[in-house]
Amino acid sequence: MNQEQPNNPLHGLSLEKILTRLVEHYDWKGLYEEININCFNNDPSIKSSLKFLRKTQWARDKVESLYINTFK
Repeated sequence: MNQEQPNNPLHGLSLEKILTRLVEHYDWKGLYEEININCFNNDPSIKSSLKFLRKTQWARDKVESLYINTFK
């Protein structure tokens, strides 16, 4: 089951790692400016943002896309 995924740039990265790295790079204000998602603006935290992103596919897609465009 542990197969290589050479065409998946996010292979091996958890959503928490992706979000943490983006926050370190942009901080919360900058992340909100890049992706206008309310959980990045109103009392942001990794825990609350992860909860939202795990339930909201369109938002997760935007976060993953920003990560790829920023770091790959």
